[in-house]
Amino acid sequence: MRITELLDKRSVSLDAAPKSKSECLDMAVELMDKSGKLADKEAYKKLVYAREEESTTGVGEGIAIPHGKGDSVKSPGLAAMVIKDGVDYEALDDEPVNILFLIAAPDTKDNVHLDVLSKLSMMLMDEDFRKNLINAKSVDEFLEIIDKADEERGSVDESLAETSIADDNSGSLKVVAVTSCPTGIAHTYMAAEGLEKAAAKAGIKIKIETRGSSGAKNVLTAEDISAADCVIVTADAKVPMDRFKGKKVIQRKVADGINKADELMGIVKAGTAQVFSGDSSEESENSGSNEKGGAGHKVYTWLMSGVSHMLPFVIGGGILTAIAFLIDTIAGYGATGGGNFGSITPLAALLKYIGGLAMGLMVPVLAGYIAYAIADRPGLAVGFVGGMLASSGNAPLANFLFAEGTLVDGKPLGAFSQFLAKFAFQQPDGGNTVSGFLGGIAAGFLAGFLVLWLQKICAKLPQAMDGLKPTLIYPLCGIFLEGIIMCFILNPLIGLVNTGLANMLTAISDAGMLTVLGLILGAMMAIDMGGPINKAAYVFGTGMLTTAAGYLEQGMSTTDPKVQACYVAMAAIMVGGMVPPVGIALACWIFPKKFTKAERGSAVSNVVMGASFITEGAIPFAAADPLHVIPCTMVGAGVAGFLAALFKCTLMAPHGGLFVFATVGNPFMYIVAWIVGSAVTCVMLGLIKKNAEE
Repeated sequence: MRITELLDKRSVSLDAAPKSKSECLDMAVELMDKSGKLADKEAYKKLVYAREEESTTGVGEGIAIPHGKGDSVKSPGLAAMVIKDGVDYEALDDEPVNILFLIAAPDTKDNVHLDVLSKLSMMLMDEDFRKNLINAKSVDEFLEIIDKADEERGSVDESLAETSIADDNSGSLKVVAVTSCPTGIAHTYMAAEGLEKAAAKAGIKIKIETRGSSGAKNVLTAEDISAADCVIVTADAKVPMDRFKGKKVIQRKVADGINKADELMGIVKAGTAQVFSGDSSEESENSGSNEKGGAGHKVYTWLMSGVSHMLPFVIGGGILTAIAFLIDTIAGYGATGGGNFGSITPLAALLKYIGGLAMGLMVPVLAGYIAYAIADRPGLAVGFVGGMLASSGNAPLANFLFAEGTLVDGKPLGAFSQFLAKFAFQQPDGGNTVSGFLGGIAAGFLAGFLVLWLQKICAKLPQAMDGLKPTLIYPLCGIFLEGIIMCFILNPLIGLVNTGLANMLTAISDAGMLTVLGLILGAMMAIDMGGPINKAAYVFGTGMLTTAAGYLEQGMSTTDPKVQACYVAMAAIMVGGMVPPVGIALACWIFPKKFTKAERGSAVSNVVMGASFITEGAIPFAAADPLHVIPCTMVGAGVAGFLAALFKCTLMAPHGGLFVFATVGNPFMYIVAWIVGSAVTCVMLGLIKKNAEE
C-alpha cells in the first residue's frame, strides 16, 4: 500500500491558517470528513482530542501527527495541512507547527495501514522532505512529492534491518535501542528515525527495535545486545528490560528519541550511562513521564492489566455455572432444588465445580496482574497471594485449634499468641472477612508497591546477591508483608463492616419497612459484586429463607405477612444481583464508545450471567472504572430491589435467576423490576461514564 492511497485530494490543505491548536484540530477533522473515511465525525473528533489530553502530538521539528482510532472510522485515511505561518500547537520543542498529518485508523484486525503510517512518520524526520511539502504549489505536487519519497525509501522493516551490529568489526561504538509509544503509530518510528540519524552523525553503529501497533520489529538478538556498548530505550510503554541486565542503559521518554537524539548519543560517547541491574524499579522509572495525564494513565494501565487477564476467568467460569443451573432446571429441579440447585444432577455438579474454580481465580488473577504491571515478575507472586487472601478472607484460620485460645495439649496461649489468634484469626462470631474484588484491587496495588519498595532498599546490596533478589528476597518478604497487612488490617475491618450491615438489615426488616429493605438489599448486591457487602446481603436473604421455613414449621401459612416478608427480601436480593451484568450489556450495545472492544465482546455473556444471577459478570467493568460503573450498578439494582418489594414479589429459592422463576410470586412485575433496574444502570452509564481508551 502506498501512502498516497490513504490521502484523498479533498483532505489536503496547502494554505491553512488556524489561530490555535483547537482550531487546527477542528480544521483537520473537517478535511478528514471530506474524504468519506469517517462514520461519525463528532465521535472521531472526541478520539482525536482524547489523544491530545494524554500528551501532545506536536512532536517537534514543526511536525504534528494527531490521530484517532476507533469504530467511528470506516477506513484508514490521512488528512494533511500546510501551515506556512505556523501555529502554537504546544509541541514538545515549544516551536510552531508548520505541517500536520491527521491519521484516522479503524478498530479492525487488519493493520496493513499501520506500516504505511509508520513509514510516513519516519519520512517526516527528513528536513528536505518537509521543506518540499511546505513549498508545494498544488495538491498534485504535494502528492507527487510524497509518492516519490515513498518509492525511493524502503519499507520500515528494510530501513531498520540494515542497521544490524552483531557482526560489525569497524571499531566504532555500538548501540542497540528500543522505541515504543502507547499507540505505536507515529512516535515509535519517528524516535527510531531520529536515533538512526543521530547515530550516523556521531559515527555510532546502531540497531533499533520498534514496538508499535503491528508488533515488535527488528527485534534485538542476544548477539546484538552482547556486542553493544550501550542500550537506549526511548519508550512511554512497557518494554522487556531483563535482557539488558549488566549493560549500560539510557532510559528516556519516546519524545527524547525524536528531539534529543544528539544528546543521547553524547551520553553514549561520554560513557556515563548507568549499568542496569535488572530491578523493575529502574524499568518503572523509564515510563514516568511528565506528560499531561501521565500518572492517571499509568494507574489506569496497571488496573486494566489485571482486568484484561481476569476477564476470561469470569466469562468462562460464569457461563459454565449458568449451564449447570440450566441442566438442573431441565431435569425438573428448578423449583425444588433449594440451596443445592445447580449441583443436583452429576453433570450440573461437575460444571458448577469447574466453573466455580475458574471464577474463584478471578480476584487472585486481578491482583496478581495489577502487581505484575507495576513491579514486573517479582510482583506477580505477591499479588496472587494478596488476591487469594482477599477472596478467602480469614475464615480458614478459624479451623486451627489454637483459634479457641489454647494449644493442642490444652496449654494457654501467651500474650503475643493471643493477640494473633484474636486479631487475625477469625472467631466464630467474627463476621465475613472476604473483601472481594475491591480488596483484590487494593491487594494488587499494595503488592506492586511493596515489591518496588523492596527493590529500592535492596538496590545497594552486593552484586553477588542479585540472583537471590527475585527468587528469595522479593517473594519471601513481599508475601509476608502482604499477608500481614491483609490479615491484620483489611480483612478484620471487613468483618466489622459486615457485622454492622447485618444488624442494620435486621432492624429494618423488624420495623416492616419492606420497600426500604428492598432498595438497600438490591443496592448492596451491586456495590462489590461478590465481595463483603454483596455477601452480607445474600447471607441475610438466605437467613430470611431459613426464618420462613421455621415459621412454616410453626404452622404459619405461606401467605402470612411474616413469611411473605422473608420471601420479599430474597426476591429483592436476586433481582438486584441480576441487574449489573444486564445493565452493562445494554450499555455496551447502546453506548459502545464507553467501552473497549474486549468489553463490548463480553456483552452477550453478561446477559447470560445476569439472567443466571451471577453478578460477578459485572466485575471486570467495575474494576476497570469503579468510580463511574459502581454508582450506576448500585442505583439500578437499588431501583430493581425497591420495585420488587413495592410489587410484593416473592422468591422461595436462594439462587438461579431465570431458572427458578417458577418459585417467584408476581413474576410479571418481577421481570418489570429487573428490566427497569437494568435500564437505569444502562442510561446512567451512558451519561456519566467517559469514553473508553482502546
